[in-house]
Order: sequence, then C-alpha cells, then structure tokens
Amino acid sequence: MKQIIKTALIVILGNFTYALAVAFLIEPSGLITGGGTGIALFFHHLCGFKTAHVAFIINTILFLVGWRIMGRRFAANTLLSSFCFPIELHISEMLASRFALTDDIVLCTVFGGIIIGVSLGIVIRTGASTGGMDIPPIVLNKYFGTPISGMMWTFDICILILQAIFTEKTLVLYGIILVIIYTNVLDRMLILGKAKTQIKVVSKKSEEIRRAILQDIDRGVTVIYGRTGYLGKDTEITLSIVSTRELARTEKLVHDIDPEAFIIVSRVSEVKGRGFTEQKKYL
Repeated sequence: MKQIIKTALIVILGNFTYALAVAFLIEPSGLITGGGTGIALFFHHLCGFKTAHVAFIINTILFLVGWRIMGRRFAANTLLSSFCFPIELHISEMLASRFALTDDIVLCTVFGGIIIGVSLGIVIRTGASTGGMDIPPIVLNKYFGTPISGMMWTFDICILILQAIFTEKTLVLYGIILVIIYTNVLDRMLILGKAKTQIKVVSKKSEEIRRAILQDIDRGVTVIYGRTGYLGKDTEITLSIVSTRELARTEKLVHDIDPEAFIIVSRVSEVKGRGFTEQKKYL
C-alpha cells in the first residue's frame, strides 16, 4: 500500500509539472508539440476551446478504448495519468491567467522542453503509463505487431504536421526544437542514476586484481576465461561494474598491480542486481 501511494503521488507530481509547463510556457507562446497535448493545443488555437477540456475528452476516449481492448489491468495502469493531467492543466491555466512567466519564445522553447522531458521521465520511471496518445501504439502493437516506439514517432509527426498547417512557420521550427529537447531529456531521465561503467582487465596477475577490486573498491568481480588471439594462450579476463566516481580509482589500482594490464572501459546504460538495485550481502 505504501508503494502504491508513493507511486500515485509521483505520478500526480509529474503530471502537474507537465501541466505547468504547458500552461505557462507552451500555450502563451503558441508553440506546437506532440501527443494528446498537441491535439488539444490544435483545437485550442483553431477553435478557442480550453486545452484542458479537449485533453480531458481525448484522454477519456483513449482510456475507454484501451480499457475495452487491453483489459482492466492496463486501464488501472493508465487511469491516474489519463484523468489527473487534464485537471491539473485546468488548475495551471487558472494560475497562468493571473501570472505571466515570460514571453520570450527561446526561453519558452528551452525550458518548456526541459520541464516536459523531466516530468514525463518522472512518470515513466515509476512504471506508470502517461496515458493519452501512448495508448493507440500499444493497441496497434497488439493487433498488427507494429513497433510501439515507431508508431509513437509516427503519431507525433502527424500531430505536428496537423498543427503546422495553421501555425506560423517560425513557431513550427521552435516547436520541432521543443520536441527534440524534451525527447532527449526524457531519454536521459530514464537512465538517470542507473548508468554505470563496465571495466574488463586482461592481465597475468588477474587473481591479485580480483582480490584488490573486491577488498578495496568493494565491487563484485566476474572472471571470464579466454584465449589470446596472437599467441593462443589461455588467459583470464576480470570483469567488474563500478560507478563513474570509482573508475579512476579502479584503473589506478589495476595499474599499481600490473602496469602492463590491458583495460577496456565501456558505458553501461543500466545495471540491476545485488550491490546496485539491491543491498549488498556479505557472507
């Protein structure tokens, strides 16, 4: 129950942050964006409808479609985001009507993109769906096997084109920059705190290096058995995952033991397991 409440609060906070960005930065500047919000903004600029009201209608329709096709479990996962965002957007619009943040189009584009990317990342990292236009690609994937990410991009492009028809060309270009910014920020948010560094060491003193990493760095080690390509000799490869801060210390430790050690360093986007996502266990 505590985890459910915690997740719900994070989803509400993430959606509220998104709503603030739309109300204070996207709507006043006339920028275009993707997703269900983009469709809502299209009807707002074209017909004068409240963005929050259109977003509520869109999310309700898509939620019911998702519930009917994907089942109750899927509906439960998208329920909160589908309905709390329009409500929070309505509140944000009321606040924005009394207080203008900025009318600088560049600032609106940059900070709008950053805030939207962060807010979507907060919601998705909890395992919850953001609802809205996330639902059609999932439905299409179920029936036709189309890739979800590809269809999401396709829908976003169509929504941007729809808005571009009735939007000033300069704002269209800024809108494209906005989408690029929040997409990149979202990608980085999803791996934030999870990315680590993988280090492989080929050395004649692999046993000493293994013990040193275990004792001094306090990281786990895996020994891989291999064969050298030139001389065809059996060799041991010491593999370990360390944090970025521990990398320099680990490299120094290895070269202190064996100055001729061959070290391979690579970036790992995510690590799960004992010592990282679970508590260390000392036997």
